[in-house]
Amino acid sequence: MFRSILTAASIGALTALPVMAEQHSNGDMAEIGDSGFVTAARAEVSDREGNSIGTVTINRTLSGTSLVIVALNGVPEGAHGIHLHETGDCSADDFTSAGGHIAGEAEHGVFAENGPHPGDLPNATVGSDGAMTVEAFNARLDIESMVFDDDGAAFIVHAGPDDYITQSAGDAGERIACGVFEPA
Repeated sequence: MFRSILTAASIGALTALPVMAEQHSNGDMAEIGDSGFVTAARAEVSDREGNSIGTVTINRTLSGTSLVIVALNGVPEGAHGIHLHETGDCSADDFTSAGGHIAGEAEHGVFAENGPHPGDLPNATVGSDGAMTVEAFNARLDIESMVFDDDGAAFIVHAGPDDYITQSAGDAGERIACGVFEPA
């Protein structure tokens, strides 16, 4: 199983960092303690057949940078684009009800002059065991205004990898899994 922490900084660079400490589920920043973060939102992710395949959390850090933690199983082997989408709705059979990426005023991809979207995350590579484990820092994501807005937000797994260039979604293919974020 591959486990990493990746960051999509404001300048769009991706940088590998060491793995952080355990996750807490209490939303009170005073309770962060030694881990450095606390869970703000959680999404139970399901595939197109409705099978639960794991969870994604968005976590608050003392620095103000969000930490997204993906822990899924049963994902097809290969590279997959993963994104935070603008609408908390996975009701459509093809998950198009989740809308586009959380974009703010940015363009898609780390190579865009005004990128990346706050909803852009690094590709995840899944081995033959079907496990997808990713930890990504996201300096552009404002949890209150982008995840907890009136229509919520969702997490999407795409069939193929994001090319980090093609507007507006990276040409990552069909949506194969979805989860709606709820306050933790």
